[in-house]
Amino acid sequence: MFDELSEKIGAAFSKLRGKGVLTEADIKDGLREVRRVLLEADVSFGLTREFLERVEKKAVGLTALKTVRPEQQLVKIVHEELTAMLGERKEGLKLSTVPPTVVLMVGLQGSGKTTTTAKLALRMQKEQRQVRLIAADVYRPAAIEQLETLGRQLNVPVFARRDTTDVVKIVRDGLEVARRERDRIVFIDTAGRLQIDETLMDELRRVKEVARPDEILLVADGMTGQDAVRIAEGFNNALGITGIILTKMDGDARGGAALSVYGATKKPIKYIGVGEKVDALEEFHPDRMAGRILQMGDVLSLVEKAQESFDADEAKKLEKKVRREGMDLNDFLGAMKQIEKLGPLEGILKMIPGVNTKALKQAKMDPKRMRHAEAIVLSMTMAERKKPELINGSRRLRIAKGSGRTVAEVNRLLDQFRDMQKMMKKVTASGGRNPFGRG
Repeated sequence: MFDELSEKIGAAFSKLRGKGVLTEADIKDGLREVRRVLLEADVSFGLTREFLERVEKKAVGLTALKTVRPEQQLVKIVHEELTAMLGERKEGLKLSTVPPTVVLMVGLQGSGKTTTTAKLALRMQKEQRQVRLIAADVYRPAAIEQLETLGRQLNVPVFARRDTTDVVKIVRDGLEVARRERDRIVFIDTAGRLQIDETLMDELRRVKEVARPDEILLVADGMTGQDAVRIAEGFNNALGITGIILTKMDGDARGGAALSVYGATKKPIKYIGVGEKVDALEEFHPDRMAGRILQMGDVLSLVEKAQESFDADEAKKLEKKVRREGMDLNDFLGAMKQIEKLGPLEGILKMIPGVNTKALKQAKMDPKRMRHAEAIVLSMTMAERKKPELINGSRRLRIAKGSGRTVAEVNRLLDQFRDMQKMMKKVTASGGRNPFGRG
């Protein structure tokens, strides 16, 4: 997501390094390159022009401060304007003071609307809210079955009827059940079309009238660039959407939809889909996304991801065990599995400030490396895992054969383990404080 955009904007700013003052000519040269990058990313000409005018107005005459160089000040200005372009502030789901909160999910076919509905239901369920889904797509083959299957996987009830194609009646009856069962949130999965047409909008208007939704969320394919903007404008004009969810953002290198859709509609991007798994839905933070684009990292999202993914009880057990007995290879494997829950290593590293996305690409990280490490450890005996010093040359050869890896990979993993072991000893010796310095 945004890799190409991030690299090119970074290259544009690198030309301004070392200057004591940024002249109007310097600014224009730098922003000319940014303009080209944004247009290539499929951001509309009008939005690009407005963005650059605001940046230029603030940037001309920047001089070196004691601690901040001019190009760093320019990056700060661009960050502020990118944040404004993306929506200024995070806006989550607005919940009704009188349950149930009704959320109408709309979008074209192929945008991932049904899957996104389930993802959002799971997210709300994790927040201890009683959720229900209403299957209101009676046209697409197997749409009801798909929602019911997802509902069973997530243990979320799905209201569906197969004895009628009257969508308004289905929604009305589903909401009656939700009120009777005292559900907190109801998501209505509506029908899509291959394109916006009056028949679709007329049906959605009638559903809106009976459902009186608190939120109307448009699910749009983030990879379609300016098409996503046109679709958002069409649904907003017809229904008055309250927010947008962009899907398939894990595969979008250009990012034009995310950079354009708020400016075109003034409706916030509330969530982004970043994968096929049911938990691959993230809250959208404009400021953090602007930071990622400018290679400033996103530490807050990384911390939140860790808090969601890590098993706190397991972490406490590991800490106690390591303090008492030291770390063995079983503990090392457990720690790796915890890290794996955060997602691909490349994605995690991109959230750390100063990490160069181009360098990450060139590093060619193998997503199977964690699996290889697991195979190596599991090919060891319990005695070897508890006392890695037992692993001599012949044992390494046996472990390599058993795991289907090379002896060099076994040696590398043992070196990594020893490094982590040393670090853990420093941490425990310092009583949990920073082992690398005072304080």
